Amino acid sequence: MLTAAQPKPIIFREPPSISLDVLSTRLEQRRSTHVSTASVSLKQRLPPKSWDSHMHVVEPERFPISATAVYKPSPHTLREALAFESRLGVENLVFVQPSVYGTDNSCLLDALRRLGPSRGRGVVVVDPATVEPETLDEWHTLGVRGLRINLQSVGKVMDKTELEEALLQHAEIARPRNWIIEIYLPLKMVPMVESILPRLGVRICIDHFGSPELASWDDDGAVFNPYNLQGFSSLISLLRAGSTYVKISAPYRLSKDCQMRDLQAMAREFLSVAPNRVIYATDWPHTRFSSVDISPFTECCLELCATKPGLAERLFRRNTEEMLGVVSY
Repeated sequence: MLTAAQPKPIIFREPPSISLDVLSTRLEQRRSTHVSTASVSLKQRLPPKSWDSHMHVVEPERFPISATAVYKPSPHTLREALAFESRLGVENLVFVQPSVYGTDNSCLLDALRRLGPSRGRGVVVVDPATVEPETLDEWHTLGVRGLRINLQSVGKVMDKTELEEALLQHAEIARPRNWIIEIYLPLKMVPMVESILPRLGVRICIDHFGSPELASWDDDGAVFNPYNLQGFSSLISLLRAGSTYVKISAPYRLSKDCQMRDLQAMAREFLSVAPNRVIYATDWPHTRFSSVDISPFTECCLELCATKPGLAERLFRRNTEEMLGVVSY
């Protein structure tokens, strides 16, 4: 929560933005007037050795989905993932366990094994009461570096006591291996995480901007203050404290503004208070969404970094490497 000692929240007034629907037109207009980017593609402008820190491989025919899955996914193979990332200009991948596979991480581990630990990392879902230490150690050699707690995808609600118990159980597994705990939960629940974190002794990562509930955008010159969102101040406090990362990803799941002005305001604040702990991701293959073009969002992320030298390399590469223990030169 904000205290009297903290700076007054910044009000963001329609920051420069890119429309998801009219991006191509805007980019062509921009390229015709800015010589510096006229001949440089998005792929060429991403920092070398960039990471997509949140994506999924789903192969239902080889690895059947859970009987309790809340939706039926289409197949999305490692080959397709690599083709997508190559077009975008991303070299390295973090496979995150999707909800449709429950605690069966076979598909993720297969993809991680085929890609190799030099280019891949994994975040798995486990039952702390039944998973064997030997299994976890084997996964570590493959490149697994995190545990995921996913409430949002399945609409699961926990009170503070339940969340505390789940986090403490996962922390017992993560701590000796220097793994992270990745949490996908509504932003309004982040204050619970803030109160529990000092007891965990591990680093955490909050998925998808913290999953805020964003209202419809009334395009009448209104201002947007992210500190008005329930839980946002707690997320900022967590970032300031130094043991929390946040992924800016999956904008299509969150914003009702085609120009993403609300998410841009949030991202600016994240990058301002914790430039070393903000992570870029695509959320490919954008499950439960169709015809998503992630290029506009990626362009937006580059623009957010344009005013500070080295910030793009932080967002797209170095922060992920530090979070997941990647040794890179």
